[in-house]
Amino acid sequence: MTDTEIPRVVSASRTIDAPVERVFDLIADPSQQPRWDGNDNLAQAVGGERVRGVGAVFLMTLTNGAVRENHVVEFVEGKRIAWLPSEPGKEPPGHLWRWSVKDLGDGRTEVTHIYDWSELSDEKRLVRARATTADKLLASMNRLAALAEQP
Repeated sequence: MTDTEIPRVVSASRTIDAPVERVFDLIADPSQQPRWDGNDNLAQAVGGERVRGVGAVFLMTLTNGAVRENHVVEFVEGKRIAWLPSEPGKEPPGHLWRWSVKDLGDGRTEVTHIYDWSELSDEKRLVRARATTADKLLASMNRLAALAEQP
């Protein structure tokens, strides 16, 4: 498959048997993200930095020890959050992580996870971007569900 045949926007959706508030809180709290990361790429983030709006920046340490600044570019409490990662002090190279949640009632939440690398300009990140498939996004959602569905 050539680069032009590889989808540059990848998504997956599933229903989680937990209230939308609980699901969104797990997504919007950077310190919780390593617990449900299906890419096994996230190591840790400082606690107490729950995202509350566009313009927020949270730091994440990767499993390889690198640190990323995550610039929040979309935020609607209880509905949607998206961020652009970058090396500290640098402009984001153009790949976006987006989460949307929808209250289905009866304590269930529909979750959609999107990885959009259509604007990615950093050649070093292309290999990893190509490897980020819908299966990896679904792995994150399955781990998220396991946490959110705990009593």
